[in-house]
Amino acid sequence: MQFLYLSTLILLVVSFLTNKKKTQKAIKIAYKKFTKILPAFLTMLIFISIVLFLVPQELILKVLGGSNKYLGTFFASVLGSLTLMPGFIAFPLAGILRQQGIPYMVLSAFTSTLMLVGILTFPIEKKFLGSKVTIIRNAIFFVISLIVSVVIGILFGEIGI
Repeated sequence: MQFLYLSTLILLVVSFLTNKKKTQKAIKIAYKKFTKILPAFLTMLIFISIVLFLVPQELILKVLGGSNKYLGTFFASVLGSLTLMPGFIAFPLAGILRQQGIPYMVLSAFTSTLMLVGILTFPIEKKFLGSKVTIIRNAIFFVISLIVSVVIGILFGEIGI
């Protein structure tokens, strides 16, 4: 992570030396966007923190990280399909869950269905795409999320081949 911070800092300095005006303008735009998403981000992090505090860690580990990774993956993908979160909230949540011992395979299913499958967004999608296309799209992305989670499980050694 420090590599990313250092790279960003170096590139920012290079940009500043190359074109001071454009860099200042870009920083102002980034600051405005950051302040716009900050309230939603903090609200969601507080909500998630409260839920993680109230729900015993043993229960989270039992449901999502229990001995049966496939069942945990299925539960995570269903939960991810029902809820809706943007990536800037989903990934920090995944980091918190990872710190609690949830396998990468389960986190992959959870985060990918969070952003790709939309049960809550079904009515809106239905208006624009129609019921048939919306159902097909959600079903395809649900299956893709499960396939990706299995591949992640293999790559991280959570599933033996």
